[in-house]
Amino acid sequence: MAKLTKLIDVSKCTACRGCQVACKNWNQNPATIEPFKGYLQTHKDTNAETFTIVKMDEYVDPAMGLRWLFRKHGCFHCENPACLEVCPRQAYSKNEWGATVHNPERCIGCQYCTYACPWHVPKYLKREDIVRKCTLCANRVDAGLEKGTFKDYPLENWPEGGTSGPEPAFGPARELATFVPACVKTCPAGALSFGERERQIQKALERVQVLRARGFVEANVYGLDQMGGLNVMYVLQYRPETYGLPAQPKPMGQVAFWQNIVKPYAGWLIPVALGTSVISFFTTRLLGAGKDLHGHGHEEGGEE
Repeated sequence: MAKLTKLIDVSKCTACRGCQVACKNWNQNPATIEPFKGYLQTHKDTNAETFTIVKMDEYVDPAMGLRWLFRKHGCFHCENPACLEVCPRQAYSKNEWGATVHNPERCIGCQYCTYACPWHVPKYLKREDIVRKCTLCANRVDAGLEKGTFKDYPLENWPEGGTSGPEPAFGPARELATFVPACVKTCPAGALSFGERERQIQKALERVQVLRARGFVEANVYGLDQMGGLNVMYVLQYRPETYGLPAQPKPMGQVAFWQNIVKPYAGWLIPVALGTSVISFFTTRLLGAGKDLHGHGHEEGGEE
């Protein structure tokens, strides 16, 4: 089936944080209160019980002066996710429409995924000894797919080609709004939309042209090709780095070592390592015994 993608238009975000509340509510995550440290975000970063936050940064535009930049932040649901590649327990998988799904029952809390992810999105929950992250509300979307809602109501019929905009009072369109991710459903500014990836890309590119015409010459779409393509994409007014996003995110170097060397050859690397340890054990002791014997001979010669 077609890939489904969440599009975040930062130019429309008002930092109301409705997405944070909706995410907490749907996932039944408890409140996690952080002490005030001088920044206006509710949390400095996501955590194991806060899957999404609104990041807030100040930026001085050469033409427009001081501006507040708001950006909803969470899992990017990469098409080629580093978390999936490094997990030794296969706790991650990609579903048929694009969500990167984590299975807590297989997780052992090793946190390899956290360090492999270019954005360090998966977070450790010490209480349960597992990592957790955004699910892209896969259970909600799957329920809609099972009902045939997306099939019955083509996404191009929705206002602006997505799922943002006023919610219809009844009919299949209302059902479609119900089965999108919770953050998308709750956004009052229409900054979030959800739908088939190709249509979302077209919508994003059209929005970039509008922003450039309004003076945002650096406006761009983030997620077209990063990490094989992201199923959570952005329309940005400025360069990705301005929002704290790497232009070309890459997994840590250790990921390539693990994926290309350790995992494929682990079956014989482990016996070789054990064999080397055994050889080293005996060799060290034989050499030590030889040195002792050689030293003892010198001592006897000295006595003569």
